[in-house]
Parts: sequence; structure tokens; C-alpha cells
Amino acid sequence: MKISSIILVLLACAFLFGCNKSQQINGSTLKTVNRSITHIKDRLPLDQRVEFEVSYWTLRDEIRNNKEFLDAIDGKTPEQLIEVGKELFLKRKASGNKDYQEFTNWDQMIAQYTQERIDQNRKKTPDARDKKNPHSVTYKMDGL
Repeated sequence: MKISSIILVLLACAFLFGCNKSQQINGSTLKTVNRSITHIKDRLPLDQRVEFEVSYWTLRDEIRNNKEFLDAIDGKTPEQLIEVGKELFLKRKASGNKDYQEFTNWDQMIAQYTQERIDQNRKKTPDARDKKNPHSVTYKMDGL
């Protein structure tokens, strides 16, 4: 009975420690980075999700070396990564980067990207073949 109590307590502690870093990026390998980025992104509110993605890819564009990138991103929370993204935005805008000159600030850029994402999702037009026979999806398997 005593041993099972100790094991139960140890398992509970391990579970709590494992859950504690769920909002931090695991920078052990590129595979774990991608997995934790996806995990975190899926749990963010929509308005923060675009900021998070833009910040991630801006940092990735800034640091091409995999080891340096993993070191820079490891342990970061979404809020910390967004702060890094904002700093890189200001740095690139100040250096005259043409991609950033059209935006007056970070919030305007994020608002535009968010609107573009919304517009992309709205413009999905149904396939004409779906209108002819809505109960058949066999044509979708032809391309496989």
C-alpha cells in the first residue's frame, strides 16, 4: 500500500511538471518546435494566432542557422515570441525594408494579415462537380 501511494504521488508530480511547459516552445529539435508551435497555435485566440505565426516566421527568416534558431526559440511563450516579432518589425522598418514600409506600425500589419486570412477563408468556392451530384465524391479520388 505504501509503495503504491509513493508511485501515485510521483506520477502526479510528473504529470504536473509535464503540463507546466505546455505554453512554451520546445526547441530541442526542429520537429519538436513544429509540434509545439502547432499545439500552442491551436490554443491561442484568433487575434493572437496571426501575431504568433508572423512572429515565428519573422524570427525564422532572421535566423537561418538551425542551431541558433533552436536556441533562440527554446522556452519562449507566445507572448515572448510576439515581443520578439515586434522588435524585428521595428528593426526592419527602421532599416528601410520595403516589405514593412507600407505599414505604420505592428498592429496595422497584423490587422491587414488577419483580414487577408479572413478573406481567403470566405472566397472558397464550391467545386462545380459538387453541384451536379452532391452525394458523390468519387471524382475527388481520381486525383490520388
